[in-house]
Amino acid sequence: MKKLALHWKIIIGMILGIIFGFIMNNVDGGKGFVTDWVAPFGTIFINLLKLIAVPLILASLIKGISDLKDISKIKSMGLRTIGIYIGTTLVAIIIGLSIVNTIKPGKGMPQDTLEKIKLKYENDAGVTDKLMKASAQKDAGPLQPLVDIFPSNIFESFVEASMLQVIFFALFVGICLLLIGEKKAKPLIDFFDSLNEVVMKMVDLIMLFAPYAVFALLANVIIAFDDAEILIKLLWYSLCVVGGLILMIGFYMILVTVYGKKSPLWFLKQISPAQLLAFSTSSSAATLPVTMERVEEHLGVDKEVSGFVLPVGATVNMDGTSLYQGIAAVFIMQVIWPEGLTFTNQLVIVATALLASIGSAAVPSAGMVMLVIVLESIGFPAELLPIGLALIFAVDRPLDMCRTVVNVTGDATVSLMVAKSLGKLHDPKPKEWDDHYDEVK
Repeated sequence: MKKLALHWKIIIGMILGIIFGFIMNNVDGGKGFVTDWVAPFGTIFINLLKLIAVPLILASLIKGISDLKDISKIKSMGLRTIGIYIGTTLVAIIIGLSIVNTIKPGKGMPQDTLEKIKLKYENDAGVTDKLMKASAQKDAGPLQPLVDIFPSNIFESFVEASMLQVIFFALFVGICLLLIGEKKAKPLIDFFDSLNEVVMKMVDLIMLFAPYAVFALLANVIIAFDDAEILIKLLWYSLCVVGGLILMIGFYMILVTVYGKKSPLWFLKQISPAQLLAFSTSSSAATLPVTMERVEEHLGVDKEVSGFVLPVGATVNMDGTSLYQGIAAVFIMQVIWPEGLTFTNQLVIVATALLASIGSAAVPSAGMVMLVIVLESIGFPAELLPIGLALIFAVDRPLDMCRTVVNVTGDATVSLMVAKSLGKLHDPKPKEWDDHYDEVK
């Protein structure tokens, strides 16, 4: 196994985890065994990735900004990044709406299936939780997302892993380092440079555990599927989402080829470990340290670009989630509120899904919370919201895994494009976990 590439090890772990999960689903006490003795190893892995996310963003971005030497370059990089993110998100939403309106997966769903789904999921704790979170977010003022960028206590931001607040603080520190002069700034820049190297080495070490972690994560996901009939009834809806996500990755590959001047196959091979972890964890935030490592060392993007573009992307660039929201909103209306399927409402869905993606948290199932806000924006009847969420709740986790892959792929693509436009693309220099082992001895 030592000579096998990391992405193949992870794929083997995923396949074995799925097989093991199906076996345990059909063994007495199997679900309890997976929950108690297997799933915790997946949780430990995710916790380790989250542990290093904040220090990695802080060190990488401060060092990167200080290396720019010119404040005007920060504005140029920021405008390009946000502009490309908005553009790709719009493309994602349009692809989603085009597919769901063409295939119409919600048309003709049997009433007995709808009643069964309502009975099983309408009062589910997960559905109720999503409705409560959406209500709290909707009640906030229109400028609350802007207010939330500016922390009052940076240590609290570190603890809560508030990515935009950490990014703001890192940018603030980096800009101030440029303003105080190179001589005075050097000790702090050297510190963050060293911290960045240490955290990147942590990523290498944590990734040694990745194949076993994805085995645990996938096995735990499989044992949660306990109603094959409902999954089959929602097959067309699921295929619409997955088909749209595949088209979106195809769009990224066009950008990589035409603008980045790179081979799509080479690009996918370099970032595949990040994609596979995104699929296993359903969290672009948890995957962020691995995404940064792959983009910097394997794609050749300079740290000042990846340190800014990727953390921002993990928070505001949710192309996969936006595509899903468009399909899910129209699918729900096709089933239980067909009179709401007007052209005007679909334009509102485009605008709201774009704005909602910016505020969507980079954690599992956050897209469903934002879906409630999208539905409410078009006047969807409040009394039907629990039924609407229940309708797609059964397949939300596997689709969440798929759309997180697109989110992470989009972040890596935009990083490559921004780096190319700024002349910040270098030859890849991959590092192994034991690169300096002989020096230590």
